[in-house]
Amino acid sequence: MHIDRSERPDSPRSWLVAIIGSVAMIFTFGTPLSYGIFRAPFSDTFGVSSVALSGVFAIMLFTFFIGSGLVGVFGARFRARAVLLACSLATGVIAPSLYLFDSVGGLVVVFAVLGLALGTAFVLLASVVPRWFEARRGAATGLIFVGNGLGLFVLPPIWQAALADVGVRRGFLVIISATALAFLLAGLVCRRPIWAAQSTATADELLEWLARLGGTRTFQLLFVGIALSFAWYQLLAAYAVDLFAARGLTAAGASTAFGLIGGVSIISRIGSGYLADVMGSRRAFLASLVCAGAGIALLFVPTVPTLLVAICLIGLGLGGSATLYIPLLMGIYSLEKDTAIVGTFNVAIGIAALGMPPLGTASVEFTGSFTAVILLTLAATVGGFWTVAVGTAGP
Repeated sequence: MHIDRSERPDSPRSWLVAIIGSVAMIFTFGTPLSYGIFRAPFSDTFGVSSVALSGVFAIMLFTFFIGSGLVGVFGARFRARAVLLACSLATGVIAPSLYLFDSVGGLVVVFAVLGLALGTAFVLLASVVPRWFEARRGAATGLIFVGNGLGLFVLPPIWQAALADVGVRRGFLVIISATALAFLLAGLVCRRPIWAAQSTATADELLEWLARLGGTRTFQLLFVGIALSFAWYQLLAAYAVDLFAARGLTAAGASTAFGLIGGVSIISRIGSGYLADVMGSRRAFLASLVCAGAGIALLFVPTVPTLLVAICLIGLGLGGSATLYIPLLMGIYSLEKDTAIVGTFNVAIGIAALGMPPLGTASVEFTGSFTAVILLTLAATVGGFWTVAVGTAGP
């Protein structure tokens, strides 16, 4: 196939796609993983208990990971541009929706649609943008995940300030409208490159492929390992702001400290991409989980200086693991099924995410302390390391 000189792997056009993808990525993880900040303002505005709201946010995470994962698997034949534009439309439609709904049922609908749109955009961007690169795929993946990390850094304090200053409904309208605009820009730019083969498998063929895949030991271990590699942060997000406040920070300071984890992760998102190009994505991914585990262990120490060290280590570990799982999977499975692969493992992440917000909230309320939930978070990290290490070990 003839490739236009302006559209070739690792070209300036490729880096433009990566930059636009990085901007859109700011709005993917940042909002759903700010649910710990939503709880009190939404509870006050809509008169809903914190436990009920945890269920609403669990549904958001369910559609964010599992719903979008299924879209990635069975929508692999659709044009990436069309799907991204659909995500822009969906977020634009629900931006003013809180002015129309004031019940738990309405919140479930709004956050389910929001989670599906955000997650689908993430799956498309994470699977399509790396196809524009060959020699610099790890670095490019790191770049788009910088946007992901920037969202985790800036969106929690932005949400906290917006909800406090202009109210829940107006704050939701403004931030979700900005999300819709970012996805619109991505839909106009971030399509598959002309040389990248796209899956033409039917739904039945995809089901047969998934059945064969599910019967392999590597897939079984990776399915569990990738889920646990994200479960620790989903747990942390449920209680981190409350933990930081209990350690003496103000409400705004606690939100900023939680966002700082995402901010620190930007460093490792950039560095881990280059590191993966040099030493391999498997080693770099496992090293990231070790770093995250060390930071989580430091959360047991109730001092502010130790907390700052823990935040730095957790951020470095988060950035590396969140960035490198895509190159890790792409190095094991066929690139032709890029979206289907990312979507399949998004389902794994979603299964874990479904129980994380209620589990984190209930653990703290039941025990009256953070010890048990920190231990659960550390256990998830260790479990993710072991299963991924065994699942990707050579024959």
